[in-house]
Amino acid sequence: MAQTKDYYAVLGVPASVSQDELKKKYRKLAAKHHPDKNQGDPKSAEKFKEISEAYQVLGDAEKRKQYDQMRQLGAFGGFGGGSGGPRRGGAQPGSAGAGAGGQNFKFEDFDIGGLGGLGDIFSSMFGDAQRQQGGRAGNARPRGPERGHDIEATLEIPFRVAALGGKVPIELEVNEECATCHGSGAAPGAKIITCPECQGRGTISFGQGGFAVQRPCPRCLGKGTVPSEPCPTCNGSGEVRVRKKVIITVPPGVDTGTKIRLKGQGGLGSKNGPPGDLLITFQVDADRFFKREGLDLIAPVKINIAQATLGSKISVTTLDGKKVAIKIPPGTTSGKRFRVRGQGIKKDDRVGDLIVQVEVDVPEKLNEEQEKAMRDFAEASGLKY
Repeated sequence: MAQTKDYYAVLGVPASVSQDELKKKYRKLAAKHHPDKNQGDPKSAEKFKEISEAYQVLGDAEKRKQYDQMRQLGAFGGFGGGSGGPRRGGAQPGSAGAGAGGQNFKFEDFDIGGLGGLGDIFSSMFGDAQRQQGGRAGNARPRGPERGHDIEATLEIPFRVAALGGKVPIELEVNEECATCHGSGAAPGAKIITCPECQGRGTISFGQGGFAVQRPCPRCLGKGTVPSEPCPTCNGSGEVRVRKKVIITVPPGVDTGTKIRLKGQGGLGSKNGPPGDLLITFQVDADRFFKREGLDLIAPVKINIAQATLGSKISVTTLDGKKVAIKIPPGTTSGKRFRVRGQGIKKDDRVGDLIVQVEVDVPEKLNEEQEKAMRDFAEASGLKY
């Protein structure tokens, strides 16, 4: 008999894989087989559906736990828990079953997204047996409006924009509704017809006899309909790839790694579903003068040996362009820090300080007169050299 596919095998990972590694593997495969990069390739479309289905289950910790329990029960026959079929006393399709550790769960409660619950899948697998016993076979749930994918992007911003806030433009590649066919996928004058591959169901069955699994149709991608002639602009997908300019408002005080979410600025939804979100991760460029420690600003300032020895007063420009005076006491050593309260980075209701760090600039070379004066000073002060 045919066997259901092992979701771990579909993603090419061992059953012991961590959630983080699982996510990285999924993203790599999804990028490789995404329909936008493989238009007109039904194999890639089917592969994309397979890996999406697998990740919908394994990417959710609770669903993955239930899936692993069913594998241990031998519910997938041929891999997982040992024998080729359900063990004695194991769960029957569509009923409650005992998982690992005696925990109970229901196959029909295990939803895997647009394909319906595992109760539906098992009804399809064992439909003949259930009909003989007076049971009913379930079908995959029809796919309704679906939310668009979230788009993730990294945005480099200047140090001062990150500290003070501002607006920065970014260009993104996104899917938008095709202007030629208005999202239908049909060429002008063409009709939308029932998909001849799945007869309008949106799914097709794999397997033989009474043992089968329903999957999204690779031709219509689960829609149940196809155009009689595909749109020449979008090749029948109903979407086109475009570059979109978005103005990002940068909140004051962001740092490298800070994320913001822009609702509705992501991928296009299907079947009138809402668009996804745009997730921005900031990468802050270094400033030629200031450095950052939390909300404090570090301003390195050079002073000469006379200022460090005799004392002085210096002027320092703050981040917003103001001037503050710093008194340098006599005998100041290199690396000494002076704190100016409230002149650092503002974030929400908090504000940091400006920390002026002096660096004593020692001349690399002295002329004869300067060297004699330094020697006289050293001898008068009892300094060894």
